[in-house]
Amino acid sequence: MKIIVLVKEVPDTWGERRLDLETGLADRAASEAVLDEIGERALEVALAHADAHDGTEVVVMSMAPESAATTIRKGLAMGAGSAVHIADPALAAADLGLTARTLAAAIRRTGFDLVITGNLSTDGSGGVLPAMLAELLEVPNATALTSVEIADGSVSGTRDVEGGTMRVRAPLPAVISITEALPDPRFPNFKGIIAAKKKPFETLSTDDLGVDADDLSLAWSIMTAVAEKPPRTAGTKITDEGDGGTKIAEFLIENRLV
Repeated sequence: MKIIVLVKEVPDTWGERRLDLETGLADRAASEAVLDEIGERALEVALAHADAHDGTEVVVMSMAPESAATTIRKGLAMGAGSAVHIADPALAAADLGLTARTLAAAIRRTGFDLVITGNLSTDGSGGVLPAMLAELLEVPNATALTSVEIADGSVSGTRDVEGGTMRVRAPLPAVISITEALPDPRFPNFKGIIAAKKKPFETLSTDDLGVDADDLSLAWSIMTAVAEKPPRTAGTKITDEGDGGTKIAEFLIENRLV
């Protein structure tokens, strides 16, 4: 079985995040770049299955700038067998539509039985890429899974819904996305870090994938403006002069909080 895990380099969650107001892109120099934790959890799902089932091939894949190669190699150090890095300056401003079509082309080229992604990245927070990939690859899609069981010919799991839990199952090949309810990822050990340097690492461009990044029909959204986040303003201060409760109630009602 071949499992492709999509990973993404993102600004450190605890670091400063800033947009370049001229390009509208994330300022990658504003904070340290790290592998998105939800992607690491997705990789842990694949690696745990590979640990228990011989013959399982795990591939980490990412669409990212050339500078992200070191970050992607962390997936190899964790235990993935190979990596595919889609790096092309033409993709710097790619929207979700172009991103999905590029990743789908790379996934088809690599071959797969199962694609595992996180449900939501911590930078773009689009949350629709797994469904878009499944549509483009013409395979089933199981989203927001809180548990995953991979079997011969199928994948199943649970999804939290309002008032209960839903159990879903899909035949392979398929695309699934997982939530932070899945186990914490393993840490790369020294042996894994050394081994990662010798594992296959393929770098692809849009030409290799037959994707025209300048084709506007592949872009489904256009950024029209970008601005800095407005500074926080002072809150409303209520002084209790015997009528504090009434004032608080009026404030809540006025701001439609109750």
